[in-house]
Amino acid sequence: MEQRRIGDTDLVVSAVGFGTWEMSTTSYGEIDVDDAALAVNQAIDAGITLFDTAEVYGPNHSEELLAKALGDRRKDITLVTKVGFDYDDTPKVTGRNSKREHIIEHTEGCLQRLNTDVIDLMLIHWPDHDTPFEETMRGLEELKASGRIRHYGVSNFTVDMMKECERHGHLAANQVGYHMFDRRMESEVLPYCLETNTGYMAYGSLGFGLLSGTFTPDTTFVDWDWRSSGKAFGLPLFTGDHFQKEIKVAERLKELAAGHGKSLPQLAIAWVLGNPAVSVALVGMRNERELQENVAAADWRLTDDIRAAIDRIFEEEDVPTYVDAEQAV
Repeated sequence: MEQRRIGDTDLVVSAVGFGTWEMSTTSYGEIDVDDAALAVNQAIDAGITLFDTAEVYGPNHSEELLAKALGDRRKDITLVTKVGFDYDDTPKVTGRNSKREHIIEHTEGCLQRLNTDVIDLMLIHWPDHDTPFEETMRGLEELKASGRIRHYGVSNFTVDMMKECERHGHLAANQVGYHMFDRRMESEVLPYCLETNTGYMAYGSLGFGLLSGTFTPDTTFVDWDWRSSGKAFGLPLFTGDHFQKEIKVAERLKELAAGHGKSLPQLAIAWVLGNPAVSVALVGMRNERELQENVAAADWRLTDDIRAAIDRIFEEEDVPTYVDAEQAV
């Protein structure tokens, strides 16, 4: 599989990364935990070397399941996780917290759950508007100096926020959503990352299922699936008429992909990887079939004609791509 460097770090990883939000077991539809754990090892065998998780996925479930699945293969992969939330005793998220003491304490928890001595890349999951970025960066610098993390970065930060962070340290990457239905990052964040050689980790490459090829006009979500709210990071992607029109787009995109001997997920992943700023496209993989399909997408280079055909489908179905919409932070 193609290898890409994350920003100006020494982290060289597979272009397709294994996203583990779906392994949280409490917020992302039905999942067979055993199949997902098996897929972790199959992914390594197939050349995937980056695995992304977070304390909040569960909370804790994803990190614990990933550690169990990895076993002694931890040494073969680049491990990314995220901190930055407060929890009650449930545990349930009660707010954001990126204070120095908090991220240091919660990094220790991540290290224990992931059964590792070091996190290759630690990210602040969402901006904490009540804590100065200078304080957050000081905590990350301390973690790096102590050897508990190798590199650090952020997730879901705007360009202005990244610039402020850079005044007090150095960001290896920003992890933000990017897929055909959400192109907000093309206006500022992606160009900034390309210009400054900052890694860009694209999550939601399959549009949180919209580009999986499995949704139909009758698709619904269980109450505890976050998509049941209708919103996806500030956009009405799973709401009423929006959702129905997007299903039509997905069907036409599936036909376009089939004309090239590919699947819709492969088209979606190749589209994300075609942006020169993208370091890695993160994709959830629940089983061997999804794994093999996602791996094969890494080597497909979309032509200008294919990309133009994709845009025409969105225009003809009158489905927005939200290029000019504000980032939800």
